[in-house]
Formats: sequence, C-alpha cells, structure tokens
Amino acid sequence: MLILFNFMAKIAVIKTGGKQYRVSVGDTVKVEKLEVENGKNVKLDTLLIADGANLELGQPSLGEKVEAEVIETAKGKKVTVVKYKNKTRYKKTVGHRQQFTALKIVSIA
Repeated sequence: MLILFNFMAKIAVIKTGGKQYRVSVGDTVKVEKLEVENGKNVKLDTLLIADGANLELGQPSLGEKVEAEVIETAKGKKVTVVKYKNKTRYKKTVGHRQQFTALKIVSIA
C-alpha cells in the first residue's frame, strides 16, 4: 500500500464547539452549529500551525489565524435511541438529529 503525503501543505489545528480539527486550505469540515449566516466568513481559534519544517504552537492558543467560509447549516443523520427494560413491558424509542455547520477553510495565516 502506497501512501503519499504532501509535506509542504500548510496545516492547522483549530478548536470550535469543544472539539479539535486538523485542517488545511480548501478542506470542508462539519463542526458544531455556529450562529453565523451562510456565505459569511468566520475566524476560528487556532492551536497549532505547521508548514513544512516550521511549527507554531500556541500556549494555549495562537489566536484567530484560520479563516473559513460558512457553506451551510443543517441537521445530520437521524440517530435512534432505544430504552428497554425487560420483564416490565417498557420500551421507548426516540430520534435525534444533531445540527451542524459546514465550513470551507479559506486561509491559514
């Protein structure tokens, strides 16, 4: 199995919604819902930036150095939750659809 890596690509680790994501320019990422309109740009909290041999590491953050465009805000796939207790004739089924925001990474400073 041959795996090719592009070591010259600039990557960053961003933090939003309590989670961390590794991104590069042109990537599309689904994150927790953000209160931003579609088509607007948003700056994201950056933890790390790597460009070839150069590495910038935040203590704890580098600030807002990654800019992304909001593509859409929608709901994800339905997750079915089933509660069941045997010998008591108890069964409950509930569905849940998590909201997300799709972002396209425009630039990494």
